[in-house]
Amino acid sequence: MAKGKQVKIDIQEIKTPELDAQLVAENVALQIERRIAYRRAMKKAVQTAMDFGAEGIRLRSSGRLNGAEISRSEWYREGKVPLHTLRTAVDYGFAEANTVYGKIGVKCWICKKEEPVTQPASPPPPPPPPAPAPEPAQV
Repeated sequence: MAKGKQVKIDIQEIKTPELDAQLVAENVALQIERRIAYRRAMKKAVQTAMDFGAEGIRLRSSGRLNGAEISRSEWYREGKVPLHTLRTAVDYGFAEANTVYGKIGVKCWICKKEEPVTQPASPPPPPPPPAPAPEPAQV
């Protein structure tokens, strides 16, 4: 308990949590912890993100999937997720699921649709100053 001290709480509302890669990865990890089939959780997350307007999503989970003795990784991808360009906005998230068999890592990449950048309406440039009048010729 903080007696006499100021505590600052910063709350941010996320409009579409289905398009935040960190939240998608944490959601899949939480479902895996609750013993929901990893394939089902991943496919549902991919479909939901695409329904909410993502341009592409890539989801990868690695570890002892379904309690197998040998760890492996499985991934699902839909749409396009270009990782070799800086022009597109690709969101990345990582989460771990602590299961009875060990940890399962979940990585998520979401490519969001580009929104056209709207320039603020700037006033037109001022007109150029009038040219000085020519001086009369001296005789």
